[in-house]
Amino acid sequence: MRTVVFDAPPAQATAHAWMPSSPCGPGCIESIDQVGTGRVVGRLLGVAGLLISFPMVNLVTPQGKRERVQRGYARTLLSCLGMELRIVDRRIDRNGRGAVDEGSTAPAVYAPSGTGAMVVVGHIGWTDIVALAAVQPLGFVARADMVDWPVLGKLATLMRVIPIEREKLRALPGVIAQISARLTAGERIAVFPEGTTWCGRAYGSMRPALFQAAVDTATPVQPVRLRYLDRHGVQCTVPGFVGEDSFGSSARRVLRSRGMVAEVVLETVQQPGTDRRDLARRCEAAIRGAEQSRHGAFDATVWIEAGKTRVQDPSVGADAPEVRRPPRRLRPILRGRGRRVEEVSS
Repeated sequence: MRTVVFDAPPAQATAHAWMPSSPCGPGCIESIDQVGTGRVVGRLLGVAGLLISFPMVNLVTPQGKRERVQRGYARTLLSCLGMELRIVDRRIDRNGRGAVDEGSTAPAVYAPSGTGAMVVVGHIGWTDIVALAAVQPLGFVARADMVDWPVLGKLATLMRVIPIEREKLRALPGVIAQISARLTAGERIAVFPEGTTWCGRAYGSMRPALFQAAVDTATPVQPVRLRYLDRHGVQCTVPGFVGEDSFGSSARRVLRSRGMVAEVVLETVQQPGTDRRDLARRCEAAIRGAEQSRHGAFDATVWIEAGKTRVQDPSVGADAPEVRRPPRRLRPILRGRGRRVEEVSS
């Protein structure tokens, strides 16, 4: 079962009641325009060249210039994967229009250099780390066995990822302590509080546990809305790393795609406050663009179209597991139109 940051689990029993689980699977992945074999080979060679040269270039680059070099490598790697980068900074315009970064000399960043920040984002697939690093270099909380992955394993080591095993609840305080230490040291750390990957059209609830590090260190949290678009500007699910997907099959699908855009939207920064649950709710509202009810919880009756699968939007309410069922008036509609999934949130 895949349940940690850079993967997605199949629908089966979890290790414990609080284990994140995603119902997304192969039915959520819809094909888009593709390039030929020659272009795929060229992209692979480009990726290989970047991965081989980066360690040495990073080593010989003066400390004060490394961030710029690392961002340039990430943007080039994203291009080799067949994706363009679009950054929308909504922090400077509360009307939602935002400023679009098209490679300007002063690009949008999560936080000034040397300033700690927790970057919170929904999780779609392994390309997320490249897209996020293309905005500004940062560390990640990643599944513990990621260092054994081809290609990404080397990057994980260089980026000093914080390993996490969500099957082991007793190890969670240690992970939070590591995140806190890095934030206190002025680093930017990205976390995926959903705890697993979704297809991008559907999404899970943001678990509050990792937000405790921001509360403990009084570190601002930067919510980020990440999505992938096809060449026609329509949201696509090609990068979704879901179900029984392997890294190889996912990589082939991404490398064959034509004209994809990775859109990174920087939403309003959230101050940590003193309650991790409240912080998680505020960040989820910022990322989803959803309104909270008067009780402070999301409307659990909203259904999101996820390709061929209809998935219930889980609410964020408590740390204890709770099964939410759709209202009776919706049940007849759901029969015959897709697979109904009941989410256990914590």
